Amino acid sequence: MNTAVSPPDPAGAVCDVFIIGGGINGCGIARDAAGRGLSVTLAEMNDLASATSSASTKLFHGGLRYLEFFEFRLVREALREREVLLRAMPHISWPMRFVLPYSGDMRFESDTPTSRLMTLFMPWMKGRRPAWLIRLGLFLYDNLGGREILPGTRSIRLQGTPEGAPLEDRFERAFEYSDCWVQDSRLVVLNARDAAERGARILPRTRVVSARREADLWHVHLRRADGSEETVRARTLVNAGGPWVSEVIHNTLKINSSENIRLVRGSHIVTRRLFDHDKCYFFQGTDGRIIFAIPYEDDFTLIGTTDNDHPDPDVAPVCTPEEADYLRAFANGYFKTDIRAEDIVWTYSGVRPLYDDGASSATAATREYVLSLDTAGAPLLSVFGGKITTYRKLAEAAMARILPFFPGTSGEWTARATLPGGDFPVDGAPDLAEGLRHDYPFLTEQWARRLVRTYGTEARAFLGTATSAADLGQDFGATLTAAEVDWLKAREWAQTAEDVLWRRTKLGLHLGSDAAARLEAYLSA
Repeated sequence: MNTAVSPPDPAGAVCDVFIIGGGINGCGIARDAAGRGLSVTLAEMNDLASATSSASTKLFHGGLRYLEFFEFRLVREALREREVLLRAMPHISWPMRFVLPYSGDMRFESDTPTSRLMTLFMPWMKGRRPAWLIRLGLFLYDNLGGREILPGTRSIRLQGTPEGAPLEDRFERAFEYSDCWVQDSRLVVLNARDAAERGARILPRTRVVSARREADLWHVHLRRADGSEETVRARTLVNAGGPWVSEVIHNTLKINSSENIRLVRGSHIVTRRLFDHDKCYFFQGTDGRIIFAIPYEDDFTLIGTTDNDHPDPDVAPVCTPEEADYLRAFANGYFKTDIRAEDIVWTYSGVRPLYDDGASSATAATREYVLSLDTAGAPLLSVFGGKITTYRKLAEAAMARILPFFPGTSGEWTARATLPGGDFPVDGAPDLAEGLRHDYPFLTEQWARRLVRTYGTEARAFLGTATSAADLGQDFGATLTAAEVDWLKAREWAQTAEDVLWRRTKLGLHLGSDAAARLEAYLSA
């Protein structure tokens, strides 16, 4: 089935659910709704995952630092979801161990509830995080959500160990705990794929120009990138516009609402590889903030993130020189060898659309999602906030709000279903890669591992009967071939070199401008 080409809407048909936004929340809701038998149409004005959902720190985690804000429900839900998601997508996600070096000068951010309590009852600590408090937080982190797959926290000594080798000698001990990695933009596309295979219409590069209520239906006017237009009628409208959720309410739907979002920019830098093991670092700053340093795409290290208010969703977020310097200085407080500006090979930035709860700082703003249902006519559900880790639970909660309008619809199902290509055991990726190399001897170890970590069991679909690399067509470099590009164009809605190199894969880190130009010409032809 060619899921990248959505069928036209049958004349006179009315869909049950129309979704605005092709990020993780929109695609997650589309998948859940389609799997319950509802007819679904989703429109995204750009490529899928082209905004926030491809610009994360690439982690799905419980949010250890949210414990300082007493966000226990959010953390518990996220912790429970980690292992559900690991089982659903073992190709694009996997467990990682995080090393948290300890130093007595680590401090809380001053406006957290925990910081205020410590200042009240232990003023002599002067905002510092004592080791016992960190260990207590990690104990809660290990036990709030239950664990079957992930190992628990342990204390480690850093001298003479791979974990300690890249760090300054003043760090003698650390805590090591578990969280998980995810290929964020692939997660979005695979949810869209699964939704389409269950009957949803997925319309990337299709802008919702306007939508109006008439009686008990929404009339949604669409304009595609080629200028063609269409009007879709729907019983329910879901606004999952991410950073544009408020703009959709006020400007597209022309609805007055007091609810709003707070746009928070998170910037990241990618450097040459800084250490030789596969564990991540969790660094705490003297300003109370935290950053991660994460092994990335074999040859690199990903460092992030910042938390700064962002003025306008239509202003493209970029990692400013000041933010890059901040992240370098933060990491340089831990690493023996300083990161220089010239060591940065790429930067990116995304805007997190957090529910505006009036918090005093971007860091303190709640990460809880809020679902707002407007029933003044045909139902409108608006999604504020959310995070990758809890996207599936958010989709279930969204369905719970709109299912009363569709009596007889089937119940929850996504917790037990794998995403396309993920039908193998959580620890089965090495065996899958070995099987690929056995059946396709021309694949290198790195090439086979990349295919498994991108496509899982579906890699064989485009490798087909190839007996040599030449059988896969044009070679664009970094193991990217025409056969893979054709698959991405036919099955995953990829249309441009940027779609392929920076969202469907991250091969843009390994390929230069000449390769990108050749790929663009191939896709255009």
